[in-house]
Amino acid sequence: MTKHEYKTSGTCSRKIIFELDDEGKVHNVVFEGGCHGNLQGIGKLVEGMDAAEVIKRVEGIKCGFKQTSCPDQLSKALTEAVK
Repeated sequence: MTKHEYKTSGTCSRKIIFELDDEGKVHNVVFEGGCHGNLQGIGKLVEGMDAAEVIKRVEGIKCGFKQTSCPDQLSKALTEAVK
C-alpha cells in the first residue's frame, strides 16, 4: 500500500491522508480538521472502494456557498494519486 497526503483547498479540513493498494482500492482515509464525525463517516464509507468509483460518486459536491467540499477534495486527492 502507498500512503498519500493531500493539502486541501477551500474547505474546513486542512489535509487528507489515505492509502491506495496495488489494485487501486482506498484505505485508511483520515481528514485533518473539518467536521470530525462527518469526515470519519466518509472514511468508513469509502474504505475498500475502488478509487475511480469514489471519484465518480463525490466529485463536484459543494458545501454551502463554497465551490468545493471535503468529499470533492477527496476526489481531487484520489485523482492526483492514481495518475
